[in-house]
Amino acid sequence: MVQADHKRHFKFDWITILLFLILLFFGWINIISASTTGEITSYLDLNQPYGKQLLYIFLTFGLIAVILAIEAKFYERFASIIYLVSLLSLVGLFIFGKEVNGALSWYGIGSITIQPAEFAKFATALAIAKYISDLETDLKTIKDQIKSVLIITIPALLILLQNDTGSMLVYASFFFVFYREGIQQVYLIIGIVLILIAVLSIKFGVLITVGTFAAIILAIYFLLRKKKIQIIQLISVFLLISVMSVAVKYVYQTVLKPHQKDRIELWLRLEKDPEKLREMRQTILYNLNESEKAISSGGIKGKGFMEGTRTTGKFVPEQHTDYIFSTVGEEWGFLGSAFVVIVFVLLIVRILFLAESQKTQFSRVYGYGVASILFFHFTINIGMVMGLIPTIGIPLPLFSYGGSGLWAFTIMIFIFIKLDANKVNEW
Repeated sequence: MVQADHKRHFKFDWITILLFLILLFFGWINIISASTTGEITSYLDLNQPYGKQLLYIFLTFGLIAVILAIEAKFYERFASIIYLVSLLSLVGLFIFGKEVNGALSWYGIGSITIQPAEFAKFATALAIAKYISDLETDLKTIKDQIKSVLIITIPALLILLQNDTGSMLVYASFFFVFYREGIQQVYLIIGIVLILIAVLSIKFGVLITVGTFAAIILAIYFLLRKKKIQIIQLISVFLLISVMSVAVKYVYQTVLKPHQKDRIELWLRLEKDPEKLREMRQTILYNLNESEKAISSGGIKGKGFMEGTRTTGKFVPEQHTDYIFSTVGEEWGFLGSAFVVIVFVLLIVRILFLAESQKTQFSRVYGYGVASILFFHFTINIGMVMGLIPTIGIPLPLFSYGGSGLWAFTIMIFIFIKLDANKVNEW
């Protein structure tokens, strides 16, 4: 009986672990290509990114052993404390933080830097799971909806104040968690409408945006007037849309920094002057242009490991971090890129599948949180590298260089693997 319980306790999902290891190994292979400056004398050369990343990977396996050795109930029992510690680590950056590339997001310990924002993501996922799984929580009530939003808003605002917009935007992914746990569908509609208002207001201006929605509201009124739709409700919606449109335009013109505005202008094709547009592309979009060239030059099969001319020639700045996918495109081609996309999709779908099979709401909500964060990072990073969305500093999970991101995603995924392995004891 003891032996059977022992085996059940260590019944980990090896499919998820295998997908994790594939991404981890293939990511390091591409970091080698993207960061090599000459002949490789040792893969453990700590003066090179690939050497440091390999050290981070070795430490990752020790981290995995610790996570899996801890009792599963620990993560639920201490979720709130983990969340509070993560908030304190974010607040501490304003006093002890080190500024890197304009963002006050790092603690410097000698030559090592730690980014608390990466660890705050899994801490927030635990806190959300803890709160939603409370017997007294009902996401259909306004009170609990506000509390849930506050849990994700507090770390997001702290990260925004540190000028790390990319990491802040990741917290929008928790909406998928709320939606799965029963939040009203109207919020999905509101979210889509808000995005449309923002894009239209910046692209075409307030008058055209307000006029467009006024026409839509009038059409709704005439189509649904037999159902006695309240005209006062439609007027309230119209006024709210008008206020939102003005607010978006104000924030865009006065709050956003010049480089942020320039990226949005290029994405929405707002600049009409060919000369200025060409100048902006050569400066702001230099990374993106070189990334697109590297990807397109790979063709179907790619040029081969360490054979990418644009990669080895260092045409793409910071290619081993946010633009690592361009290395995949050039050296492994369409087939290699498709392979990476498929593995990521399989990992996310597998986590969602396991989340639905959990016996406790805490484990299910946390699983959805992990899948949502991975999906957001994966979609935004690849969309950015291919020019489909504005440039945002979001790394590709398990691929981009960096110890903080690697360890944070490892902790996030393996906590869920531990929770999943324990579900037989929760029945």
